[in-house]
Amino acid sequence: MTPGRLRTLEDLPDLVAATVLVRCDLNVPLENGRVTDDLRIRATVPTLRELLDRGATLVVCSHLGRPEGRVVESLRLDPVAELLGKALDTKLRKLDQVVGADVQKAVMAAGAGSVTMLENLRFDPREEQNDPGFADALAALADCYVNDAFGAAHRAHASVVGVADRLPSVAGRLMQREVEVLSRLLQDPDEPYVAILGGAKVSDKLFTVRALVERVDALLVGGAMAFSFLAAAGNEVGKSLVEPDRFDEIRDAVKAAEAGGVLIQLPEDVVVAPVATVEARRQTVRADAIPKDFMGLDIGPRTVEEFARTIADAKTILWNGPMGMFELEPFSSGTRGVATAVAGAKAFTVVGGGDSLAAVRKFGLADSIDHLSTGGGASLEFLEGRELPGIAVLREEH
Repeated sequence: MTPGRLRTLEDLPDLVAATVLVRCDLNVPLENGRVTDDLRIRATVPTLRELLDRGATLVVCSHLGRPEGRVVESLRLDPVAELLGKALDTKLRKLDQVVGADVQKAVMAAGAGSVTMLENLRFDPREEQNDPGFADALAALADCYVNDAFGAAHRAHASVVGVADRLPSVAGRLMQREVEVLSRLLQDPDEPYVAILGGAKVSDKLFTVRALVERVDALLVGGAMAFSFLAAAGNEVGKSLVEPDRFDEIRDAVKAAEAGGVLIQLPEDVVVAPVATVEARRQTVRADAIPKDFMGLDIGPRTVEEFARTIADAKTILWNGPMGMFELEPFSSGTRGVATAVAGAKAFTVVGGGDSLAAVRKFGLADSIDHLSTGGGASLEFLEGRELPGIAVLREEH
């Protein structure tokens, strides 16, 4: 069955004098109380600005980190609110609570066209439980609901699905764009379609691997997860991070790829060191002959070259996950090389996952990517063909 049309901002009634609850994904990295990457803040500005221009009064809500249902001072949204106010060029009032009588009063007293931000949704344990009472309390703050938090769309939480069941609800521009772009990759990608997967744990991406080998022409595997592929094939990987309990699933995925004529490219050479530090003694070795006391920390130059050849021939590219420990400069060359190849490709390019996004921005290549997906886990689950709860509730037939 084809999913129904996604309701969007065009489906909202006249917003003059209306209060709109907007679920954003402002889950940004913090360091010593400062936001270190504001991509998700800037990405939601077009939706908020459009709503304000239509005369709406806004109540913005988001989660930040994993406080597990309790107040964690370092995860308050104050630094996020400060940057969002600047990005919107408007005064933004940040509240110190999520729901309750004081919040209700503050929202009711807010002036027309103002922006109020609630405290971290996950400070209340009822958020992740999709508690009906918590959803009621959030819904009571507004006349309608806009979900622009694609990064949380795979979570059946109160602010994602509960509120949408209680108010007229639509997708924001960021959510709309994510669904449009990823649907293109899922349903009608230009071929050859090349997917590049990296990151630490293969267990996080095995479902994605199985789904992609049914759709792509080539799958390039880097990062620490590549060592589980190499070890599953019987290669010596030294002290590299591996997940032996996943070897059978990896072998099954490789067999499925071979049966479907899908190329799986693994590293041919890797950069290794005894420990993952800047000062560590490192060397480049064949990927199937890593010394026992060394661990793989990056793909090597020959692998970058081979990956780049496959990337250059692609017409659609998906990249999720770095090729090594790129945050440590000695082990950043592989990720930089792949990022450069993707940015220079004559293809429709999509990059997702926090580390991959950080990498393309670090290397100054973000403007050369067609779509930067703000959803890590949500993007992968969508590309596995799952209907995400936060999207399903915004479709016409719901």
